[in-house]
Amino acid sequence: MTSHAQSNLLHAYVDDELDLMRSMELEDHLTECADCAQQLASFRALKAAMAAPELRYTASNDLRTRLIQQLQKAERPPVREQKMRSLPWWNWAAAAVCLLIAVGGLLLYSGNRHDQTLARELVADHVRSLMATHLTDVLTSDQHTVKPWFTGKLDFSPRVRDLSADGFELVGGRLDYLDGHSAAAIVYQRRKHVINLFTWPEKSGDESPHATAQLGFNLIEWTQDGMYYCAISDLNQQELGEFVELVRR
Repeated sequence: MTSHAQSNLLHAYVDDELDLMRSMELEDHLTECADCAQQLASFRALKAAMAAPELRYTASNDLRTRLIQQLQKAERPPVREQKMRSLPWWNWAAAAVCLLIAVGGLLLYSGNRHDQTLARELVADHVRSLMATHLTDVLTSDQHTVKPWFTGKLDFSPRVRDLSADGFELVGGRLDYLDGHSAAAIVYQRRKHVINLFTWPEKSGDESPHATAQLGFNLIEWTQDGMYYCAISDLNQQELGEFVELVRR
């Protein structure tokens, strides 16, 4: 098991996503490699911290009451056909509109929950890369070395740009596992601020950059040419935005 493969598999191992054979191979390696064992311990500690009850969404009493009422209504016997036919057409139209609004609200809520979960996962991965001495798998400022390094390790070819002339030095790259699939992390540095640029294929259309903040870190997400991107750093949002515009050119 090569070093880059085992570090990429540690995330899946912590989440119990490896099959028995890979788990046994990794466990054998962990007994011999103190660095990987220490990294695994940091992953588990971070996972435990992210599972804190205060980070979980708890439905309000009002929401619970309304859901129970809706379920009780659904269990009632159907209205007789004669009575249903006597309802004015605008009642049916109003019911249809309400249903569409409810479904749309549910989809929007589900999407927002996924976005928040992904943002927390990205922040956690960024913090891990700074804490676990695993910022890069390939350490070089040469874009023509970083890009080919990913060949054969991912099922896509990440875009790597040299932005040193613009004040953003290329540091290297590494493999990651985010949102249930493999990802590339291209690492840059602005003065003493590290920027992780995460990317993986995305089927949705192009979306303009969207800036958010999580736990003191700035994130800018966008999709472009069939790829998802997220730049994350403790760099101020204005300079991080300048970095994103350079990457998007």
